[in-house]
Order: sequence, then C-alpha cells, then structure tokens
Amino acid sequence: MPPKRTSTSEAPAMTQAAIRKLVADSVAAALEAQAATMASISNPNRKTGPTGTPIAKMGNYKEFINWQPFYFNGTERAVGLIRWFERTESVFSRSKCAKENNVTFATGTLTDDALSWWNAYAQPMGVDQANQITWTESKRLLTNKYCPRTEVRKMEDEFYNLTAKENDLKPYVRRFQELAVLCPNMVPNTEKLLEAFIGGLPRSIEENVTASKP
Repeated sequence: MPPKRTSTSEAPAMTQAAIRKLVADSVAAALEAQAATMASISNPNRKTGPTGTPIAKMGNYKEFINWQPFYFNGTERAVGLIRWFERTESVFSRSKCAKENNVTFATGTLTDDALSWWNAYAQPMGVDQANQITWTESKRLLTNKYCPRTEVRKMEDEFYNLTAKENDLKPYVRRFQELAVLCPNMVPNTEKLLEAFIGGLPRSIEENVTASKP
C-alpha cells in the first residue's frame, strides 16, 4: 500500500471544484499510462484482418519527424529516458500519429546503444512483429534496460517519501509524474496511484481531497 505521508505545511482552503481539477490535471498523464497498461492486459486481442495479422493504419513518418522528436542513445539513463518518453508522446499527439505506428516511429529515433538493443530484441521475432507491441510495453522494456536496479531503488525511496514543499505544487506534480512512470511497481493500479499522490499533498489540501472522494 502506498505510504501515508505527512506534511505540516499550511495551505489555503480550496473549493471542491478546484480540488477536483487539481487532482485531475496533476495525475492525468500518469493515469493515462496506467490505464493503457491495464487495457492491454485485459484486452490482449487486437483488431485483425482476414489473415489474422494486425491492421496498421498508415501514418506519415515525415510529419512525425517534422515535429522534432528527441533522440535517445542509451547513455542518458533514467532522466534522459523519461524526457524521451515525454517528448515522443507529445510528438505522437501533435503529428496525429496512429497508435498502430507509435512503436515503429518511436524506435526510429533510437540511436547508438539503444538502437543496437532494439535490433537485438526485434531480430528473433522479426521487426514487423516487434513493431506490433504496444507503446506501453515498449516503455516497460526500455525502462528495464536503461534504469539500473540500484537507480530504481533510489527512485522508489524518493517516491515513497515524496511530498509537496509548502504550497508549491508544480515541482511535486512534475516529479510525481516522472516517478510514477519509472516506478510502476509502486503504483500498480489507478487507485494506488491516486492514493500515493494525495498522500504527498500538504495536510490541509490532503484532508479536503480525501473528504471530496474524487
């Protein structure tokens, strides 16, 4: 169960509407990632054509590249990886990339060691089959590869003790979202994710959020 963290900082009273918006906006990205993971587990069957092979929508790779995605070479470790995740997902949205093309386009921005790792992963099953995994699954594979266990433990400790400083929520929200992606075992479902987020809020805000039952 996520930790019940405490804070003695005072914060002004918030309306119920403001509290709901704060929670929704703050954890939206992490909730969406968690929901995608749960959906891929509960609905493993994908839409297929007459031959049983997945139907992939055609996408414009040039348009994807025009939005200037980041490149990832594998030496940037956890911080670089999370920035690559964020930028890549932003480009997915801006370029209107079809979900079926997410992995194909994203892996086109891997270089050096990261590209060698992907080629080694894809070779046994074939590149076409490898490109059919979900974006959520590809993020899990990359996280396992480029976030050493010692580094993950440090991040898990940080996540366990993460609290908002005084009434400055932006840095807390930002770091919470990053750690939620890099430490998925700490928040295995949306309920635990929301509980962990609320637990790090200043006490006055936490009490209002809990009372509002968002």
